[in-house]
Amino acid sequence: MARNERRDERDAGPEYLERLVGINRVAKTVKGGRRFGFAALMVVGDGNGRVGYGHGKAREVPEAITKATEQAKRSMIRVPLRDGRTLHHDIVAREGAGRVMMRAAPAGTGIIAGGPMRAVFEALGVQDVVAKALGSNNPYSMVNATFAALRQVQSPRLVAARRGKRVGDILAGRRESKELADEQT
Repeated sequence: MARNERRDERDAGPEYLERLVGINRVAKTVKGGRRFGFAALMVVGDGNGRVGYGHGKAREVPEAITKATEQAKRSMIRVPLRDGRTLHHDIVAREGAGRVMMRAAPAGTGIIAGGPMRAVFEALGVQDVVAKALGSNNPYSMVNATFAALRQVQSPRLVAARRGKRVGDILAGRRESKELADEQT
């Protein structure tokens, strides 16, 4: 009995937030009529800086969702977040026809983003962000572009290590540029 309990605990693993972004129905015409299949796009995250996406195809919707979820769990990436609630810096990224712009936002702003991008941010655990999809509005293109942008996010600690400086020096540059912007307005 104890062995089964341990197996259940191991299989449970970490708890993930799963978001269904889209389902497509495709038809194949065969001799007897049409055969329908389904494609699902899922976003999975731990709500604490890790997120992944997956695409699954099957004859039934639940099976497609399961395949997409498994692929999303295998393809998770870690994204550094400022204060665990927003991005460290603004990003513009392009992947195929999809182009996205993301900006860090002050506390209390919420997630201002459309459809597929919102699902990614919710699964990631971002609470304050302003984002805009500038290119294609196809969910697959938007999710690909969003992940391309999230791969570009760098924490001040990482930048400081790469430049051989202290974190305070990097953040001081952020404050100086903000003061210059305030003086110009």
